[in-house]
Amino acid sequence: MRLSRYFLPLLKETPATAEIVSHQLMLRAGLVRQVAAGIYAWLPLGLKVLQRITDIVRREQERAGAVEMLMPTIQPAELWRESGRYDAYGPEMLRLTDRRGRELLYGPTNEEMVTAIVRDGIRSYRELPLTLFHVQWKFRDEIRPRFGVMRGREFLMKDAYSFDLDEAGARASYEAQFLAYLRTFAAMGLRALPVRAPTGPIGGELSHEFHILADTGESELFYDAAIDEVDLADPDAPQRLRGLYAMEAEEHARAARCPVPAERLARRRGIEVGHIFFFGTKYSAALGLALPGPDGRTITPLCGSYGIGLSRLVGAIIEASHDSAGIVWPDAVAPFDVGLVNLRPDDPVCTALADEVERRLTAAGRSVLHDDRDLRAGEKFASMDLIGLPWMVTVGPKGVAAGVVELKRRATGERHELSVESLLARIGA
Repeated sequence: MRLSRYFLPLLKETPATAEIVSHQLMLRAGLVRQVAAGIYAWLPLGLKVLQRITDIVRREQERAGAVEMLMPTIQPAELWRESGRYDAYGPEMLRLTDRRGRELLYGPTNEEMVTAIVRDGIRSYRELPLTLFHVQWKFRDEIRPRFGVMRGREFLMKDAYSFDLDEAGARASYEAQFLAYLRTFAAMGLRALPVRAPTGPIGGELSHEFHILADTGESELFYDAAIDEVDLADPDAPQRLRGLYAMEAEEHARAARCPVPAERLARRRGIEVGHIFFFGTKYSAALGLALPGPDGRTITPLCGSYGIGLSRLVGAIIEASHDSAGIVWPDAVAPFDVGLVNLRPDDPVCTALADEVERRLTAAGRSVLHDDRDLRAGEKFASMDLIGLPWMVTVGPKGVAAGVVELKRRATGERHELSVESLLARIGA
């Protein structure tokens, strides 16, 4: 992709309204633009990150046995009255009335709707267990939207819902999602800590939040420092993380005895990016989901729900991975793999080599953002550091004369001069 033909409105100055680093960098790097309080347009670069995150989440959901569907953003109020949540949910729910006077709402979550769909769509206990998921925009009318996409009113979420015949099956579904979440975050290069959590307005008796460690996180966590030593590339990493202690500070203070030796207990802040719940028959009983069981008796399925804040995750990754120059994207979620900088687009020889590098990297499966703009070198380098692509390749007159290009690793600042063949061997796979 040629940057001269791309839509990437970068900002040199930090907007005064942006309070935290992720909000500042998402605006400056041209990922989003605010269109109303807590509501953002996702620009091309930001949308690519969102899509890459969603692809990883979708892959791990399918690996865990969940089946994708898509439910609408607008829901009928009567479903929520059946569950008893319509009046209880509070002013965060955006309520609407259509031209015929029917009461609707912009869904903040989908327990009622998916339960009604399953109620009307299955007839036998043999069709369970079943886990359905979708990726859909949600709306919660926050009283004070702030921190950009971290606490916006409209947000993209992956939410999954499990239906099981008995408690053993329901807890197995919960465990499958628990491990799927750890695999999901590890695949993004993120170290996520699962902690026990209150169930809140979703309800139920069992709940875990998943936190990414970041100094600017809203939650204070205590955890086993062995978590920091787990190799995320290890296929067994999710299982190892599953068994290590982590707890929010308030809960830790109430615990009678900490299972972690004092010398191994770490304390940091974290950002919640996922939340899972087991709530039994709360919604299935309220909405009349009942099936004849194997012995002829009626069974009310036990259920759980499992959410990941996809748009929030973009901000959380930036909070956890940035430096003074800009964003530092983990490889798995970066909008492009390589930033290619042509220092002299007016020089036919430089341009020919830059075009060749772009063509060969693209053929090797790498996505390339080619800065072919007629700007000073310093401005191009600053732009690449700001948007934080994992690799930067620089083509300039001196390198062309010597038969080399420069390769820079964004995360470490490490630089190497390489031939094009060596470059392809290094990052083309």
